Amino acid sequence: MGDTLRLVADLAAERTPFVLATVVWRRGPSSGREGAKAVVLADGSLHGWLGGACAEPTVIKEALRALLDGRPRLLQLGAPQEFGNRQGESVVSVPMACESEGAMEVYLEPELPSPQLVVIGRSPAATTLVKMGEALGWRSTLVDDGAKDHDHGDLESVRRILNLSELDVGERDFVVVATQGHYDEKSLEAALATSAGYVGLVTSRKRAASIVEFLRGSGVSDEALARVHAPAGLDLGSLPNQQIAVAVLAEMVALQATGGLTTGVTVAQPEEAIDPVCEMVVNVETARWTFDHDGTTYYFCAPGCRKAFENDPASFVG
Repeated sequence: MGDTLRLVADLAAERTPFVLATVVWRRGPSSGREGAKAVVLADGSLHGWLGGACAEPTVIKEALRALLDGRPRLLQLGAPQEFGNRQGESVVSVPMACESEGAMEVYLEPELPSPQLVVIGRSPAATTLVKMGEALGWRSTLVDDGAKDHDHGDLESVRRILNLSELDVGERDFVVVATQGHYDEKSLEAALATSAGYVGLVTSRKRAASIVEFLRGSGVSDEALARVHAPAGLDLGSLPNQQIAVAVLAEMVALQATGGLTTGVTVAQPEEAIDPVCEMVVNVETARWTFDHDGTTYYFCAPGCRKAFENDPASFVG
């Protein structure tokens, strides 16, 4: 377990997405043990040990799903009657009919890098928003150069001036333009050139419409402009400048909580087959037990399943 926990610490320090899988319950003769841990990476590799070959492909499959939606889940492997009333939205039950006859529950906990918040501008709202983002554990950056070179620069030079090219803004990150009218147009255009999941513009509704029309006339696509949240933030009425940051943060948190942002993680899509005997998931690439029958290759999670199929294929085909 020490090696697994050291790997977890290293991955977290490197901001690498992963899923920590922990056996929280088991009934023998399952080979898994309570407290056993493993790490699943986005490439589908598993580091550590949880149990036998029957369970591993299903654990990996559900772990990759957890990386995509960012939600933890309890994976139940075994006959439904094993688990009583432990049901819910975060519970995934997979009947496991392998020869081991055991059962276990594995808790899958996705660990994703904290979102990045980039606020462009110089105002009480901008500085307050950055401080609140930091309080949430987000990587928060305030960008402002006094707008000296923005009016005459092309898009790439503006992105460079604002450091957006170097900040590596991704799909689960936030960019908020709060320049108070000083260089809204160029900043918003630069923000839309990133893949940020949220692009907000702090301004009045009337000025927001004017800025959007200006960018449309400058060649920015309707698809890109549809990403803009303007005016940024929940409608909390007329607010002092600093409190505008509260409305903007509330909108971003709500979007994150309701699944409006992707995790930004690309996961492997391993080719899978279903064991025709026990109906467990089998990774085709790593399958050790196969059998050809009538021109079709069948894949098995364990040698016992393969032997049962080999003895009487007609009982399982179709």
